[in-house]
Amino acid sequence: MSELKKRSVSLSGHATSVALEPEFWAVLDRIGAELELGHAGLMKRIDETRGRTPLASACRLLALAWAGGDRSFAGQTLSD
Repeated sequence: MSELKKRSVSLSGHATSVALEPEFWAVLDRIGAELELGHAGLMKRIDETRGRTPLASACRLLALAWAGGDRSFAGQTLSD
């Protein structure tokens, strides 16, 4: 994998950045496009549904699951 690429986002009023390999960002960008969410919207949704998992880990796990065909995130809400 390539070196990490950072993206910044504001979550719950706090500025944060996430560093992931470009390959993961590519999958996350496809997820956002399919769900009609911008970068910030996708990151917010991941943050809201990740529980105690670190944000970068949650992003990687989502990307791997999605690439493997698991679309459960598409219907996941905070009440799930």
